[in-house]
Amino acid sequence: MPEPDEQFLREFTSSQRRLFLTILSQVGRPADAEEVLQNANLAIWRKAHTFEPGTNFAAWSATVATYEVLKWREKKGRDRLRFSDEFVAAVAREAEADPGLWEERRRVLERCVEKLSDKDRDLLTRRYTPGVDGEEVQGKDVAATLGRPVNAVYQSLGRIKKTLAECVRRELTQLGAPTTGVAT
Repeated sequence: MPEPDEQFLREFTSSQRRLFLTILSQVGRPADAEEVLQNANLAIWRKAHTFEPGTNFAAWSATVATYEVLKWREKKGRDRLRFSDEFVAAVAREAEADPGLWEERRRVLERCVEKLSDKDRDLLTRRYTPGVDGEEVQGKDVAATLGRPVNAVYQSLGRIKKTLAECVRRELTQLGAPTTGVAT
């Protein structure tokens, strides 16, 4: 098997964030996405000789990653939360169709998060930054840490999500980008 060339290495390296986001959209948890990304990277490297220079590296690598997601899901099949294979395939097709769209949405979301108050950003960070064990921090744990009622934390998070969705939709509309799939 020949070694990947310099162009392949450049494409491979620059695709990491997009691949991670594609995988994350299919598995749901950052820790799981990291695990699948490692497996996908190994598979991409092993299959480097099958990539045709001049073709769409983003689509090719996303396809390899999607197969790794499916293998991971099969292995994790006994977990409580499972998306259907059809849903995973639909998300993968959307990500492959326009890889730049996901990156644009991420940038817009970052700008919208920056517009939040410090208090709201702090609450969002506490809720969605993985804990020391890599697991998602639950709202009840955030409430306990802050000394706030659980319902109040969930209401605040709901309000913040709605604010972010409206901001993202507004900014994407201004950019002329599609808003399908943005939460309502």
